[in-house]
Amino acid sequence: MSAAPNQSSEHRPSPVDFTNTEIAFSHLNHRELKKTAWLFRMMNKPWLVKYGSQLALFAIEYRLPFAERIVKNTVFAQFVGGTTLLDSQRNIDHLAQFNVLTVLDYGAEGKESEQDFNYTMNENLRAIDFASRSKHIPVVSSKITGLARFGLLERIQNATTLTREELSEYRNVLKRIDAICYHAAQKGVSVFLDAEESWIQDTIDHLVWLMMRRYNRQRVVVYNTFQMYRHDRLQFLIESYDRSRQAGFLLGAKLVRGAYMEKERQRAAAMGYPSPINPDKNSTDDHYNTGVRFCLDNIQHIALCNASHNADSALLQAELMEKKGIPHNHPNIMFSQLFGMSDNVTFNLARAGFRVSKYVPYGQVQDVIPYLIRRAQENTSVTGDAGRELQLILREVRRRKM
Repeated sequence: MSAAPNQSSEHRPSPVDFTNTEIAFSHLNHRELKKTAWLFRMMNKPWLVKYGSQLALFAIEYRLPFAERIVKNTVFAQFVGGTTLLDSQRNIDHLAQFNVLTVLDYGAEGKESEQDFNYTMNENLRAIDFASRSKHIPVVSSKITGLARFGLLERIQNATTLTREELSEYRNVLKRIDAICYHAAQKGVSVFLDAEESWIQDTIDHLVWLMMRRYNRQRVVVYNTFQMYRHDRLQFLIESYDRSRQAGFLLGAKLVRGAYMEKERQRAAAMGYPSPINPDKNSTDDHYNTGVRFCLDNIQHIALCNASHNADSALLQAELMEKKGIPHNHPNIMFSQLFGMSDNVTFNLARAGFRVSKYVPYGQVQDVIPYLIRRAQENTSVTGDAGRELQLILREVRRRKM
């Protein structure tokens, strides 16, 4: 005889409801909600995003009148916390009112000079100091490509013999990364180190490994980022855990699906090597969800950040935590979504008591414009993201009118 529905683990009530728009948008007043709806309507037009992005780049680069003001009042306000750390404080405090944490990210990227790299390092150090004074900012995110020249990382991955100047350059990269991780360890803050393109990722993995081995002895200070749309990353996650256990430190694992799919496939086709990307979305979803299960099974030795906008993966983790009796606010577990996106996931998780954060970039408009363009592009109707967001927003607009 089958078990009664209320006795079966298969019919356990869901710990969170991502369709609840009242909770999802409770942090927005009606004027803000309507402005958000307007913006996502605009981003739902691929042609407008394509030509608008080109125009925005041109206008900001040549400092056309009113260009910065237009960007700041639209996509910047939606996806960026502020121009500076202090300017971001209002958004950090507002998120905290709804039990949502902040992951700080200095948004500048694509730099090439030692002067720029040192400036980025110092900005990361300032962000760590800023975070250490707030219980609402447990993590600062950093990009190694903001601290090192892309070409140098690529030469190291290709096992190219470095010149004396390049060896000196590499030593400076190590010093910058170590300075950031050391400061985070001293200040009680953690650091996410982002993943990048596959042709420099091995170099990044090695650098992150060195930092984890040095600083993750007592708690997880340093997290590596695993792009699960790559067909080798699930195995790499498992191997990273095994190696960390053998070396006697804790593994920090931020799971993402990935950000360079088209670029990766195009480069592989052009250069005649197998694509590193999974053949289809189902494979990526399977790898991602298996990675979540693996981390939760070993949570005593892993700190996990489920950094995805995918509601199914978030629900899977929430339900597994419930099933395993893992507290919703377990210190080794965090969910995270980008500021301005997937509020139905973030705020419903927060209301249900889960430890969840928004990834909040900050920086001057001219520095964060590449980030903003990527957000606009990935939210076009080609991917369907803007359509999903827009439907939820419009549903809440209608609910408030009732």
